[in-house]
Amino acid sequence: VQLQASGGGLVQAGGSLRLSCAASRRTFSYYAVGWFRQAPGKEHEFVASISRSGGSKNYADSVKGRFTISRDNAKNTVYLQMNSLKPEDTAVYYCAAKKSIITAPAGTTGNEYDYWGQGTLVTVSS
Repeated sequence: VQLQASGGGLVQAGGSLRLSCAASRRTFSYYAVGWFRQAPGKEHEFVASISRSGGSKNYADSVKGRFTISRDNAKNTVYLQMNSLKPEDTAVYYCAAKKSIITAPAGTTGNEYDYWGQGTLVTVSS
């Protein structure tokens, strides 16, 4: 499956952005999806993930209460709504997917995922 991440941009601290991860396959509903990010000079880190049904979601502690992951399987798209953005949220954001059984929880580590999008840059100014 090919993934296309979009929606990044420049926003002031306290603002909002919504990232989208669009998949090339109609069978996207068979895949769990995660968002990861990498800031300059920092390691790749987990942000949020969602199971194939949308029933299981996980968030990094740093984004809990501010970010919301959701999916629309009819549109083959997963979203990451980011509110109350902080300068430390500045990073390239990547979406990733893995084929999953319907009862499996969403994964939180990068090496669980098989397919990666190209990344979208989010810059939060102070």
